[in-house]
Order: sequence, then structure tokens, then C-alpha cells
Amino acid sequence: MWFYLVTLVGLYHLLRWYRERQVVSHLQDKYVFITGCDSGFGNLLARQLDRRGMRVLAACLTEKGAEELRRKTSDRLETVILDVTKTESIVAATQWVKERVGDKGLWGLVNNAGVLHPFAYLEWYRPEDYMPIFQVNLIGLAQVTLSMLFLVKKARGRIINVSSILGRVALYGGFYSCSKYGVEAFSDVLRREIRDFGVKVSIIEPGSFKTVMTDAELSIERTKKAWEAAPEHIKESYGQQFFDDCKLFFETRSLNKLALTCSTDLSLVTDCMEHALTSMHPRTRYSAGWDARLFFIPLSYLPTSLVDYLLALSRGKPAQAV
Repeated sequence: MWFYLVTLVGLYHLLRWYRERQVVSHLQDKYVFITGCDSGFGNLLARQLDRRGMRVLAACLTEKGAEELRRKTSDRLETVILDVTKTESIVAATQWVKERVGDKGLWGLVNNAGVLHPFAYLEWYRPEDYMPIFQVNLIGLAQVTLSMLFLVKKARGRIINVSSILGRVALYGGFYSCSKYGVEAFSDVLRREIRDFGVKVSIIEPGSFKTVMTDAELSIERTKKAWEAAPEHIKESYGQQFFDDCKLFFETRSLNKLALTCSTDLSLVTDCMEHALTSMHPRTRYSAGWDARLFFIPLSYLPTSLVDYLLALSRGKPAQAV
């Protein structure tokens, strides 16, 4: 019985391995548009695909980021300035891409641009703290996708949306997790709606990686500012001691933990992106990083009540807790 089961599982993984190794032909003729290329995953992916000979169209938020990227790549790579929170910037970038891809269409659209604001309790946030998170991570992603979708449909290409493992299980991260849950839902709906056009949609779910977004000291400072800006009645309900304990825990444990668990190998993520763009049979979801595979994914399958209980053990009690 067990022999046949193990054999069946082995054959399944062998078949999957074989299918995923089949590569799309004529990659040198295909255009890929990537957002958020100033640094991090987007920057590395742009250089990675450029080395492979693909036609990379890299969107950066700043001219400085664009210049630095051009210095590290071939003449094939082209850059454009894009702010995904501004409709006029998206429209201009879409026209720029259309002029370059012509009748070939856009083979790959990689929505990588994202922001990470303070890790704080939801009540501590002000609208000016959480609105940019949605505007960049979700609304901007959706606008860019819908604006360029006709070009991707023309090429029967790929759409790669960068979510997060916190879009699978919301242990912390406040509105950041909310925005990434939205990315997951948008991607699922989009994939089902446009599959008849030959377009494939993949979701990248990175774990903890060392980028500008995950700078521990910056996160502590932002959390402190969020607490200081919270209304007085909210501070009273939690209590100064609660915040001090949270801050101390983050400084003495989470800071060290973050340094240890955040992988510096960003290629673990960009390799997933490249596979989604170049494989004939891309996956629907890619989980990148050991913490995503061995901790967050298994945790997401546990009963919700058990996850809530385990999380509560690591937290203190607010001053006005019942």
C-alpha cells in the first residue's frame, strides 16, 4: 500500500519537474515590463533578465534609480519613470510601453512595486499612514495591470504579481497584510477571467528578505512614530507599559531575529519570477524563502483558533484588557 502511494507521489513530482523545465522559445524577442526597479527584487530581476537576453522595460520611481540600473545593464534595457499612485503616470508609461512593443505585445508584466509601513496595531494608524499602503500595493498594482492588459493579451503573455507570505497568513503587519490579501484576491479573479485569452497569472509570495523595506531599525522608528501620533484615548486603552514592552521585545529579540531570518539571497525570489516568465508551465503560486515554506505555509493550514491562541501567548495584555 505505502509502496504504491510513494511511487504515485514520486511520479507526480517527476512529471511536474519535467513540465516546469520546458522553456518558452524566442525569449530574446520578448518584452518584459517591471515596476519598482530602483532597488530590491525589481532591480535584480531587471539585471537578471537582461543577462538572459530579454527585452527589459524597467520602471523606476526616481531618475537616480533609473541611471544606476542603466549603468549595470546592456543597451537593450530601457527605463521609464513611474509612480503607480498617479493615474497620469500610469497612462504615460502604458503609452511608452506600447510604442516599444509594437505588434508583438507585452510578454511579461511584473508588478513588483510595493511599500511597507510601520508594524503597529491597527488602531495606532492614521489615514495618512495606511492609505499609501493600499495606493501602492493594491490599487496601483490593479491600475497598472488593467492599463497594460491589452498589450499582454496581444502577446498571450504573463502577469506576475508580487504578494507576500503575509498575504497568506496575517500574523502581523496590519494594513500591509490587508493590501497583500487584496493582491491575492485580485490575482485569483484576474487569472480566472483572462485564462481564455491565453494569459497566465502567477503570484510570488516572498518570506523575509533583507531589503530596504525590511530594515529593522527603520521599522522600530516608524512604529514609535505611529504610537506617538495615536489619539490619547487609544494610548490609555493600551497603556504606555504595553507599548514599552512591545518596543523592548522588538529591539532585543525581533531585531536580532530579523537579522538572522531575513535572507540576503534575493535571487530566491527573482528566480521564481524568472521561472514564471520563461517556463511553458508556470505555477500559480511561488513561495520563496525557508520561513515561507517551513513556517508560514504550514501555519496557514492550522485551525484559526489555534493560531490565534499561539499568537496571543507572545503578546502582553493592554492596560484596559478584560
